[in-house]
Amino acid sequence: MELPHWTDIVKTVTFKELAPYDPDWYYVRAASMARKIYMWQGSGAGGSRKIYSGRKRKESRPPHFCKSSCSIACHILQQLQKK
Repeated sequence: MELPHWTDIVKTVTFKELAPYDPDWYYVRAASMARKIYMWQGSGAGGSRKIYSGRKRKESRPPHFCKSSCSIACHILQQLQKK
């Protein structure tokens, strides 16, 4: 699996401030996505966005649901299709 050049600077979710600290986060996410696709047939990039999403909280305002990045999910799915 090829590691893209942007893995050290990309945010996984829009409400996060920093990139992940673990240098192997891309491989962990790819393995997790492969397992979830195996368990739930027919799930794709949209389903992965919901799985890895979270709650956005800003100070005293109510939390809101935010989906994760689609480019990461699409890139991992393309890499998994090559194998």
